[in-house]
Amino acid sequence: MPPLLLPSSAAAFKTRSAPNVVLSTKVDPWLTATLKRINRIRRPLNSVQQHFRCLTETLSSPSAIWTLCSLMLPKAPESDLRKDDNPLVEALFNYQMLSIEAYIVHVDMVSQNEVAFKLTPETIEALVEYHKDIHSVDTAAATWNWSEKEVQLKKLQEDFVQAANRFVYRTNAMALEGLEDDGAGELLCGRSEEVRSAIMGLFLPLLPPPPRVVDVVRPTPLLPSSTGAEHWWQPTMSHAQHTSMDPWRVLPSSPNTTSSADSASSMWASMGLDDVQLPSPSSSFSEPYTNECDSPPQFFSAPMTTAAYSASMSMAPIPQLPLPSTLLQQQCSASMGYGGFDWGRYQDLSMSFAM
Repeated sequence: MPPLLLPSSAAAFKTRSAPNVVLSTKVDPWLTATLKRINRIRRPLNSVQQHFRCLTETLSSPSAIWTLCSLMLPKAPESDLRKDDNPLVEALFNYQMLSIEAYIVHVDMVSQNEVAFKLTPETIEALVEYHKDIHSVDTAAATWNWSEKEVQLKKLQEDFVQAANRFVYRTNAMALEGLEDDGAGELLCGRSEEVRSAIMGLFLPLLPPPPRVVDVVRPTPLLPSSTGAEHWWQPTMSHAQHTSMDPWRVLPSSPNTTSSADSASSMWASMGLDDVQLPSPSSSFSEPYTNECDSPPQFFSAPMTTAAYSASMSMAPIPQLPLPSTLLQQQCSASMGYGGFDWGRYQDLSMSFAM
């Protein structure tokens, strides 16, 4: 696509001069008919040069001002507008009609087949005044205050002045069909809506600065090896601690000052095995592995004398004693007993093994 070149008169803040007209070697019939319609004095239009001269003189006339569109704009800021129940009264007192006028700076019917319009100084001044007195006040009232708000508002107004002076509307060359007497004219075929949208797009809102992003400081997760993490795991409790026990089976602590050894010996000596019951404790050990078949337990003892043997024979059969480690894991209480064994005769039994 070739570059879109415009004459120097289309640049911002440039004064008006004769438009740049480029015609093809064969003039379109619609252009010939348009030039004959607007000329009061009949002029010969038999060649390209005659068309070029007629069109250039017509568009260079001081009265060759085109009306691109019309804008309905408020007369005052929104806070100062008149309020009325009748919308017609509000429209009459609060709004004004602003015509967007421009002149032709470029006609290209060879490469781009387009025509370019530039706003008149009067239109630019009216737009700048509206932006400063009304639009800037409304957009400032719609935003919250910050330290550089006035600086940003002033920059917004300066940017609008630059944009309004640089504004050039480019459309198809067929727009010259709206040409009237003395070079004036209006846009046809809905092109006015395009200009209206482009002009309103120049009124930018005042954007406040984005909120500052606050970095959330998250605590560093503690690893299991860290010394600061306490109770991050709970040790497995033994099965004996989970064994339920009726409250009435537990003996209260003795308030007297007797030693634990004396109280324990007197308690075991005076307690009958049939008076209390012990729930079957859960086994906390397993029998050693053996390849032999199940057989009745065998006991071995040292040689005994006749008196000790007779004394031992008079006793009840001695059941297999549990290991000391199992007694420690059971709950210590007065309800502890084992298979009818009389703990009061424990000393006689020990004497028989000693002998």
